[in-house]
Amino acid sequence: MNKFFKVFAVASLFALVLAPMAAFAQEAAAETAAKAGSILDLNGLAAGLAIVGAAFGISRIGASAVESMARQPEASGSINSAMIVSAALIEGATFFALIICLLGILG
Repeated sequence: MNKFFKVFAVASLFALVLAPMAAFAQEAAAETAAKAGSILDLNGLAAGLAIVGAAFGISRIGASAVESMARQPEASGSINSAMIVSAALIEGATFFALIICLLGILG
């Protein structure tokens, strides 16, 4: 199961890297509407993968934090702080990926 998540993370990274490059290509502006539609689909797919990946990461952080708080209740304050910081960093990266994808659609 862990191997699946590594493959999913690599596939998401490739989608996030390749989708904006295709959208910002100069040749895409001169292509037909069908070609432009496929670029928009790719950006939508990349945005969806970014959001799904972030949701998965935040849910894993939450599950691990709750489990560790159940095992060591005296450390719940520091675990809670670390969980919030980690979730905020993941959300920041997700918003960045989403903005890049939206710029690819609008640009």
